[in-house]
Amino acid sequence: MRSSAKARREAAKLDEGDVIAVLLRQHARVRDLFDDVASADGGHKQRAFDELRALLAVHETAEEMVLRPISERLAGRAVVDARNAEEARANEVLAALEDLDVASPDFDEQLEQFRQAVVAHAEAEESEEFPAVLEGCDDTERLQLGRALQAAEAVAPTHPHPSTAGSTVKQWAVGPAASLVDRTRDAIRSALG
Repeated sequence: MRSSAKARREAAKLDEGDVIAVLLRQHARVRDLFDDVASADGGHKQRAFDELRALLAVHETAEEMVLRPISERLAGRAVVDARNAEEARANEVLAALEDLDVASPDFDEQLEQFRQAVVAHAEAEESEEFPAVLEGCDDTERLQLGRALQAAEAVAPTHPHPSTAGSTVKQWAVGPAASLVDRTRDAIRSALG
């Protein structure tokens, strides 16, 4: 299993805006947030889970919109289909976790299973998808992809939407509208405390 530190070291070898560097840093942050949620309680646990949920939602949406079309060309359809299927399943589990009380034992049990699946998914991306992009795209292309990824993340939904997960077309069609609803809901919840 890769560590957060290893992902950060690998990202540090690339230009900061390189799509692979951005994704590796996000993978490291996801691993850190899983640790934080698992070890926290009360309001801190809820805030850490909310941050994890939002990061995963925008990260996966942006990967499907920006990275997967390139990965299909460079790593192959089978790799892309496998990653998209994993993301679709993850969105369903994340939506179910969002409905649970973070203080419940059921939440902790499901979170640990979810963590294992997400880490395995990230490792598959890091070993099957990212090397193909590093080899098949030059520095300039990867920087352009990094900018596109960050732009997609800025308008991506912050909550899981299982009906769109795993489909680049659905992400492009539904993602921006879902994002407006999610970000409005997040702002209201934040204002209410």
